[in-house]
Amino acid sequence: MQRQVWMILIPALLAGCDQLSEKAGFPDAAKVEADGKAIGGACRHAGRGLEDCYRLNKGASKAAVYAGWKEMNEYMVKNNMEAVEPSIGPNGVEGGKKKKADEPGHSAKTAEGGKPDDKKAEKKSEAKAEGH
Repeated sequence: MQRQVWMILIPALLAGCDQLSEKAGFPDAAKVEADGKAIGGACRHAGRGLEDCYRLNKGASKAAVYAGWKEMNEYMVKNNMEAVEPSIGPNGVEGGKKKKADEPGHSAKTAEGGKPDDKKAEKKSEAKAEGH
């Protein structure tokens, strides 16, 4: 009788071992690899260099990041894809750069100002917002 109880309890107790190891902080090798490849692929798609990707993602596996970056590079070359500029830079500022209105010595009126390049950029952003 006691043997039968243990035969039932042991599989039930072992069923949650993978969840316990995650909560204990033991990383799953397959998940670490997949995350690194995703990070590398995203970096390449955003036009970031490999070294920048390593610097921005210090906790990721470098081998996995490289593998993802390389796979995405091959895919982009094969399909004649261009890199997509990230909308948020590594410092959290939209576009990765300060807006002219945020820089000292520039007023919002000057940034809106009348340069033809600013108007072209404004039209492009409006077209993207409308889905054209």
